[in-house]
Amino acid sequence: MSLSKSRKERLVVLTILGVLALDYPLLALFSRAELFLGIPVLLFYLFGFWLAFILLMAAILKRKGVEKP
Repeated sequence: MSLSKSRKERLVVLTILGVLALDYPLLALFSRAELFLGIPVLLFYLFGFWLAFILLMAAILKRKGVEKP
């Protein structure tokens, strides 16, 4: 399966955003001894971001409009 140029560009941007979101300065903002809905803020951020990242990647890779050879 070949990806179009726009899909490749979106995946690259999403990957860069993912790396930046999991980098130390941003993680340090959420590294607190507080709870949100009974979950530590850092874990809530990590799992929330992970879910959002997977959903965005699935939306980009959705096979809508792909022609079969």
